[in-house]
Amino acid sequence: MSLLKTIETNPSFAPRESSPVPERLISGNPAFKTWAQDVARGEMIHTGVWEASPGETRSVKGETFEFCHILSGVVELTPENGKPVVYKSGDSFVMKPGFVGIWKTIETVRKIYVTVM
Repeated sequence: MSLLKTIETNPSFAPRESSPVPERLISGNPAFKTWAQDVARGEMIHTGVWEASPGETRSVKGETFEFCHILSGVVELTPENGKPVVYKSGDSFVMKPGFVGIWKTIETVRKIYVTVM
């Protein structure tokens, strides 16, 4: 097992397709694609590429830490009781455990993600 993992930003394999759970959907009809590429530390760390079409959902991180690097598209994140922040291609950010807010995909977004549970 190699300790070096390259993340394919345009994976050649089929993604897992999903949609938001009804209680988290705010507006639109967003579709999600996930290209999971690595799991480590007994399922505690997940890495891959994720894509979402336009729409608005409630984001709840719970105990999960998530690093995101936007490859393409535009999103607006609004923390609960906070001000909106726009992220676009080339931007990176972290949603820390306990984050609750609104994830609004303005233009179809593709990101690299690393989650730590």
